[in-house]
Amino acid sequence: MVLELFAQAAGGSDPTAGLSAIGAGIGYGAAAIGPGIGIGIVVGNAITAMARQPESAGMVRTTMFLGIAFTEALALIGFVVFILIKFA
Repeated sequence: MVLELFAQAAGGSDPTAGLSAIGAGIGYGAAAIGPGIGIGIVVGNAITAMARQPESAGMVRTTMFLGIAFTEALALIGFVVFILIKFA
């Protein structure tokens, strides 16, 4: 019954298509949790560092943006894996 509903939602008669869509969505959601937490930690620590030593704010801000970029790359990798699971 449930597999038939997933198959209808996916637009076909194959129940694994709907299940793969759900699995891919859960996988991307799990892949986005880590970078979200990481970016929060990076920004929070950068704000603390800038509040303690305002004269080094420029260097801290630059390092913070690099950390955000590297952390966000993990979310993009998760999105690519989601696309591969969904359409492969």
